[in-house]
Amino acid sequence: MTSSAIDAKGKTLQKQAKRVTHADRVLSYLKEQHRPVSAYDILDGLRSDGVTASTTVYRALEKLLDDGRVHRIESLNAWTVCCGRHDHDTPVFAICDDCGNVTEHVVSEFTHSIANLSERTGFAPNHTVLEIHGRCSDCNTGVPAH
Repeated sequence: MTSSAIDAKGKTLQKQAKRVTHADRVLSYLKEQHRPVSAYDILDGLRSDGVTASTTVYRALEKLLDDGRVHRIESLNAWTVCCGRHDHDTPVFAICDDCGNVTEHVVSEFTHSIANLSERTGFAPNHTVLEIHGRCSDCNTGVPAH
């Protein structure tokens, strides 16, 4: 192999290694938002990067979801980045109905409670999502308790 052929092959490998996937673009966009966003908001935000079809966004989100890198906030029909601190524990999302802030918490006791419920009832969950709606501590400041 000539030195120019080796150089060309090396440049091709470098381009392949630097290739940014749609999933990479979607994840980067979600990290910049600091709040859950809909798939169509992601599409609008990434049009300038060449992402022009909702199916592209949904495929990327599905890949990221399968990889455990994002979560779908079902009650908001929105997506957010995973905090990355849980394996088989069920995340709990605290959703502020006033400001829209969403925080992810990992409480292993919920996972154990769900497993116990399954054992007692024979119900086998396929997918567990715990979302709690209310008011965050910032929005609760100065508001009398009910």
